[in-house]
Amino acid sequence: MKKIVTIAMILVSSFIFSQAKDFQLSSHILDIGTGQPAPGVMVKLEKMKDSKTWVYVDEKKTDTNGRIADFLKTGKDNKGIYRLTFMVADYFKAKETSSFYPFIEVVFQIEDQNHYHVPITLSPFGYSTYRGN
Repeated sequence: MKKIVTIAMILVSSFIFSQAKDFQLSSHILDIGTGQPAPGVMVKLEKMKDSKTWVYVDEKKTDTNGRIADFLKTGKDNKGIYRLTFMVADYFKAKETSSFYPFIEVVFQIEDQNHYHVPITLSPFGYSTYRGN
């Protein structure tokens, strides 16, 4: 029985990791005020068309682990300047916590075919971002 469970776990984990390879961009929100992920946060992805115009690409909610793993399908030319907008007002409202930021915008550039992970650490009165892996 242990052997069957082990094989099943390997197959499931292989499936999960292979799905992540299908997408070039992921994100994550960690609420550093609680030390927990921030689930249910709407995140909008836009791409810069020219130096003045943003074009809508996609919009998703963070999962129970505060993650979005499936922005930008691989196999396309996704190079360009992008903006992630984290709509955090409703997240803090649901926690009955006041916040200085109704939303957070993070602008970054994709320059190649590598995977880009753009997470934020979040508190009611501050945030930080970095390029993760």
